[in-house]
Amino acid sequence: MQTSSSPALPVRRFSAIDLARGVALLAMALYHLTWDLGFLRLTPENLALTPLGRAAAHGIAGSFLVLVGISLVLARPGRSGAWRPYLVRLARIAAAAGAISLATVFLFPDSWIFFGILHCIAVASVLALPALVAPLPLVGLAAALVFAGPTLAAWMGAPAVLDAPGLLFLGLGATVPTTNDYVPLCPWFGFVLAGVGLGRLGLPRLATSRLGTWAPRERIARFGAAAGRHSLAVYLIHQPVLLGLLYGVATLTGPHPRAGEAQFLREYRANCAEAGGGEAACRVAARCVVGRLRAEGLWRAGDGFSAVEQGRAIVASRACFHAAGGG
Repeated sequence: MQTSSSPALPVRRFSAIDLARGVALLAMALYHLTWDLGFLRLTPENLALTPLGRAAAHGIAGSFLVLVGISLVLARPGRSGAWRPYLVRLARIAAAAGAISLATVFLFPDSWIFFGILHCIAVASVLALPALVAPLPLVGLAAALVFAGPTLAAWMGAPAVLDAPGLLFLGLGATVPTTNDYVPLCPWFGFVLAGVGLGRLGLPRLATSRLGTWAPRERIARFGAAAGRHSLAVYLIHQPVLLGLLYGVATLTGPHPRAGEAQFLREYRANCAEAGGGEAACRVAARCVVGRLRAEGLWRAGDGFSAVEQGRAIVASRACFHAAGGG
């Protein structure tokens, strides 16, 4: 699949791209480590769910999908003898995506993964095939439209049918489903198309550059490049390993003493404001309630209050509210 705008590439791997994929894997593992620590209440707050954490997650996912597009250009499906490796890789990704869906149905039935990053990669790897030979301006326009898809759909008033469960993978509806990993085609397929465009423009130049012939010599670089060459296996293995280790830590140490405190303070202040309390009074009352619950041994009870404990917690909350001038 070569056009006048896509010079021929040598049939070989680029260690620099493998290393880039390895760096993206490391970033992903660090993000998942942060999420796991918060999920198991080993940190005061789940930093992965903060605005900064979500921005990091989006950046990591975007980098992976750009690399998917670049890899499609390197693989060049349709070139003589190249369809088999492409189809084998696609089958592996699709099978892995299905396995993740099946596993999360049992582990997280209320937030199972029905269209996460691997599902998106599998579908995008098929949808992006025309972009390997289409005129580059058309590829760029298609990427821009996919990026803008959710905004355009909201502006034009997307029909309710786009919120149907079977169409949520498009990402064009108003519904944001409850799931642990949601990477719909819009806007994320745009990153794959952008990667195809970047690959077609940049890979011929990379092939003739010093970076294109670079081979890692230091141990860390070799390890990163090797991880990048086996990114699917690393992706599938790292999270069960992390969760298994951290479950053991959580069993030994118990939750962090301040786990859930920040969320409790936010929710208490919101409820206090709805009850008619002022902002300053609600802030003071929230801190007071946390202190009282800790002093009375109720903080770790969490949602498992008995009737007596619930009564004590309500008394503490009212006392703090009145003491803070809330009424």
